[in-house]
Amino acid sequence: MPATPALDSLRETLPDELKDLRLNLSSIFGGEHLTAEQALGVALAAARFDRCPKLTEAFEADLQAACPDAAAAVSADAIAAAGLMGMNTVYYRFRHMVGKESYSSRPARLRMTRIAQPATDKATFELMSLGCAAMAGCEACIQNHEGSLVKLGVSEDACHDAVRIAAVVRGAITGLC
Repeated sequence: MPATPALDSLRETLPDELKDLRLNLSSIFGGEHLTAEQALGVALAAARFDRCPKLTEAFEADLQAACPDAAAAVSADAIAAAGLMGMNTVYYRFRHMVGKESYSSRPARLRMTRIAQPATDKATFELMSLGCAAMAGCEACIQNHEGSLVKLGVSEDACHDAVRIAAVVRGAITGLC
């Protein structure tokens, strides 16, 4: 579990009504199925996805302190994953929810080559994308990214950890931003 002094300071600003979230934030990286880079990357992508500067800055600082050699690549991929998932979850959720073959058969014409060319690695980028997809509630995106991760050999436990991190970040955003 990486040290998270910036997150720890921010966590203490949550009101007593959000004590459960304070506790969840204190153990957010307690899973054993993600590397520090992956866990911090998922958290950072989630904070960016929901546009919370306070959490974004805290995760950036903790990422830099815990993983200085990987921080630039992880941060770049978190930005890319959050942005692409902001676009994709709207588009693919619409296609899924409207349920018409006429929409599903049309080409998306959305550029997303970064997914195939991450700065970190495919699994880390997919974990970030899965967390954002879960936050958006996009069934098609969740299934796609979870399937890609399993094909890459990533365990369901790791996928679960990524979604759990994204869920805690979403809850914390309610109290912080």
